Amino acid sequence: MKKLMKVEGMHCAGCSGRLKRLLEALPEVESATADHAAGTAEVTLNSDIADDKLKATVEKAGFTLTSVEAA
Repeated sequence: MKKLMKVEGMHCAGCSGRLKRLLEALPEVESATADHAAGTAEVTLNSDIADDKLKATVEKAGFTLTSVEAA
């Protein structure tokens, strides 16, 4: 299962790299990508995860999650 997130506040590759590392640290996340230019992040999951947990992780990185949808 994959989820696509719209993320505001990423300005450079360092921003997207920080978000990618934090998302991949979650036990439910198999892999993650983040694209500062597109303002998106995508996670491939190995088990279900609540959108609130993804939101908290994005906010921990200093960004704003605007939407989550199945990819």
